[in-house]
Amino acid sequence: MTGSVLATACAVLSFHVSAQVVLEPAAKTIKLGKAEITSLAIAPKGDRILVGTDSGAELRDLESGKRVAQFPYDEDGSKAVYYTAFNENGEFVVLIGYAGTREVWDVKSGKQDKMLSRQGWIPDAIRTKDMGLRKGNSNFDRFYLQTEADQDGITARADRDGAVVFTDADGNALQTLTFSENKDQHHRAPCLFHNGQFITGTDDGRVLFYELAKP
Repeated sequence: MTGSVLATACAVLSFHVSAQVVLEPAAKTIKLGKAEITSLAIAPKGDRILVGTDSGAELRDLESGKRVAQFPYDEDGSKAVYYTAFNENGEFVVLIGYAGTREVWDVKSGKQDKMLSRQGWIPDAIRTKDMGLRKGNSNFDRFYLQTEADQDGITARADRDGAVVFTDADGNALQTLTFSENKDQHHRAPCLFHNGQFITGTDDGRVLFYELAKP
């Protein structure tokens, strides 16, 4: 191996080892109390965050972290929300549980607007449009868990013990976030990129905001 080839190989290896996707520690934390964070969604206006937990969902002000509304989801005794989403104007939210029950809630009144078919419901074009929801990107996948997110060739994936692993387009691990506070090895951290930040959650009720490292 020539000197130039060796130098190039070392440089590539060094990049994979030292590349930083997000800046640690977290730039901001919103605490929800004793709850496992299971899903995340940002309002269309970018001013609020909808947080799914193992005991329903909460709407929080993105700037102050204060609670705006609470949605007590219930699916045959299970309160876990594995997917959250807003409609196009942010007036309604949809919450999906482990078996596919979809509850639609009115943000302003804080009351449940409707419950969609409990099992195997596939939205037709008319009903989807009427609700202001988009059918693409697995918005209604009943097995959906928010355990992966992509941005600019970087993929964030949830791992065991609530860790998050960042990889490049070739699958090389660039950075891993671990949280010693997590107690459940089965917790899978929700992954979300938004507005120059990576957002995730722990099994002890914290929503964490990390600034993305500059290229």
